[in-house]
Amino acid sequence: MYPKNKGVFRFWKALIFSLKGMRFCFRSEAAMREYTYIFIISLPFVFILGESPVERIILIGAGILVLIVEHINSAIEATLDRISTEHHDLTGAAKDMGSAAVFISVLLFFYTWLEFTYRHFFA
Repeated sequence: MYPKNKGVFRFWKALIFSLKGMRFCFRSEAAMREYTYIFIISLPFVFILGESPVERIILIGAGILVLIVEHINSAIEATLDRISTEHHDLTGAAKDMGSAAVFISVLLFFYTWLEFTYRHFFA
């Protein structure tokens, strides 16, 4: 079986679906809105704290990682809610694990930014 979409058209369709998913996540998840705002607010400071392109990539990458993991967590939660809204231990565990992944990525974001802020202003 051959794929219907090839080349640039396939990329274009993937882009449209991705933007649709990002928009849905932003509209339906308060955490995604909060992380997005924090990321956008942090962007100008990348050029103050990051002294090299690699350092700027690290600072931006830490923020993007939070957004990626939050998207995955939201997808897990949406899938589980689609299957059933009844309480089940495994459903709760899956949602908790997704939340833990977001928490770990947020810890990495704060640690990275604290390290660069400390080095820039105090070291």
